[in-house]
Amino acid sequence: MKLDQIVVQPVVETERFDLRPLRRSDLGLIELYAGDPRVARMTTSIPHPLPPGTIEAFIARSLTENRAEDVWAMDASRTGGSEMMGLISLVRLDRNQSEVGYWVAPVFWNTGLASEAVAALVQANPLGNATMFASVFQDNPASAQVLTHCGFKYLGDAESYCLSRNATLPTWTYSRKL
Repeated sequence: MKLDQIVVQPVVETERFDLRPLRRSDLGLIELYAGDPRVARMTTSIPHPLPPGTIEAFIARSLTENRAEDVWAMDASRTGGSEMMGLISLVRLDRNQSEVGYWVAPVFWNTGLASEAVAALVQANPLGNATMFASVFQDNPASAQVLTHCGFKYLGDAESYCLSRNATLPTWTYSRKL
């Protein structure tokens, strides 16, 4: 028998859904949604196609005690909705800062889900950060709008490598003082 380690990570509740720590049972839906090229191409770290074991390893990393990134599932099962609609994360940076990252399954696009998830995570501030950062590819203005809607301020242009596109792409960088 294998016992899973309990990860101390708060659940953040909204009216429509909860942000909850990942579970091993999330594997199938994360693979389904993250395997969609429309999702992968808007992230820096999701390869396309997904190599076998990628999501299993991602979930395992998110459950370790010494992780560098806290990951939450957008879960509406409490309100009768889907158990997995997307992911949102905070990567720990130095000087009491973190970087927000998120993606939403295409079936839930244009529903305000990303804005509500980012706003809830900022409001909860589970890591007690002084500042949160985020960046989006410049060909993803919808994600930029999510950030500005949640009070993030534009800092400037930069570049990030996109694994699924195998290219370095221009980004917009934002920050939010807390």
